[in-house]
Amino acid sequence: MQKNKMFNFDYSYLSLPNQFHSLTKTNIFPNPEVILLNKKLCNTFNLLINNEEDLATLLLGESKLNISFSQAYAGHQFGHFTKLGDGRAIVLGEHITENKQRFDVQLKGSGRTPYSRSGDGKATLKAMLREYLISEAIHYLNIPTSRSLTVIKTGEQIYRNTTQEGGVLARMMKSHIRVGTFEYASYFCSKDNLNALTSYTINRLYPEINEHENPPLGLLNKVMKNQIDLVVNWMRVGFIHGVMNTDNTSISGEAFDYGPCAFINTYNPETTYSSIDHNKRYAFGNQPKIIKWNISRFAEALLPIIHQNKEKSLQLAQSIIDNFDKLWEKKYYGMMLNKIGIEHNDKMLYPLVDELLSFMKRHNKDYNNTFWSLSQDNFSENGLMNNSDFILWQKKWQDNLDRFSSMKDAKCFMKKHNPIIIPRNHLVEEALEKAGNGNINSFQKLLNIISTPYQHQDGLAEFMKPPGSNFEQNFQTYCGT
Repeated sequence: MQKNKMFNFDYSYLSLPNQFHSLTKTNIFPNPEVILLNKKLCNTFNLLINNEEDLATLLLGESKLNISFSQAYAGHQFGHFTKLGDGRAIVLGEHITENKQRFDVQLKGSGRTPYSRSGDGKATLKAMLREYLISEAIHYLNIPTSRSLTVIKTGEQIYRNTTQEGGVLARMMKSHIRVGTFEYASYFCSKDNLNALTSYTINRLYPEINEHENPPLGLLNKVMKNQIDLVVNWMRVGFIHGVMNTDNTSISGEAFDYGPCAFINTYNPETTYSSIDHNKRYAFGNQPKIIKWNISRFAEALLPIIHQNKEKSLQLAQSIIDNFDKLWEKKYYGMMLNKIGIEHNDKMLYPLVDELLSFMKRHNKDYNNTFWSLSQDNFSENGLMNNSDFILWQKKWQDNLDRFSSMKDAKCFMKKHNPIIIPRNHLVEEALEKAGNGNINSFQKLLNIISTPYQHQDGLAEFMKPPGSNFEQNFQTYCGT
């Protein structure tokens, strides 16, 4: 245990065999400056941070912490397997809260690690501000996610196509163990080490699984269900992660690593904004298929310890994966029915969802605003009702609503599942550009607006309006770090 005035650190991850980690020091930056500090998060996690200058000095200055480490892992990146590790991330420790909860505190962009390969281990200020904004937006949209604690300007200039300000993000998460950690253990470590990782993960994240007759199989099932819930939530709000590699798939079921992510505007399941996703592997509508693919790689990594007989192990793992499609269908359509005000999850109602999505795609309707409009008293005046296809769908919808509830109750229900506000890509880019030039005001305003996405406020029109077609056609996201 390493205590200081701000954090209450433990290092249980270092109890794993040395192959899983390397002790790593952050770079010392001569003039680090806190740009953003998440005071709400400090209160939530009992962090005693009263002085921003002291925080910057503790994390990146001369008085930095004695113990820190980077994690080893592997992963399938765009379908191709490779050996990886924390090339630009360093875990400072596991903060223990007053109620004994454990959260990793990790720096991103603080310098080279043993896993950096040819990289410098650093990040741009703009990219770190982006991760701060999106991760907090995801949190306030009621989706499990890593949380952003602070963004620190390093005072260095770094080169990413152009020269930019350097930045470091400190984020918190239940655990940074990922599918790729298990792939690493299975491919490059002994069976004993794979067992050690599995036991550690279960004890840390899901101790109830120890009661399962086959804990590795229980872990596979738990992770699959949590990831289904996570990606269903992404689909609910129109979020595109953009880089769903297995090393970005957490065992804890939290979303993290917000690089080339974005939110969909006009509904099209083939939408992707990532500059590196040339084949649309991680497009909006492909996310269900990809998470199933990633969980299948997790199953493969666990095969050596599910059962001593290889064929039996494969059968047991496959019995879990075979449940994916049925679970996905029930969770996804249940969520989509909720978005149109129907609590009753009935397969006979699933075509109602598909017909609305088909209408939205054919007529280039905004994903978020269309669902939000259905919950409004004047939705018949907003342009949807001018379309004969929508009028036919609306009649079916009304008939089914009448079977289960009143329109009034349905509208109240829809408002809980359909955000008014999402971080519109053009507004995010505009705020980041200004922040990169030293004006943080627009960023702070946007951050404040997205922190209450289900709450109606005056003056929201500009934050609800999708971008023009020129922006949408040319917008790309980049890894940025």
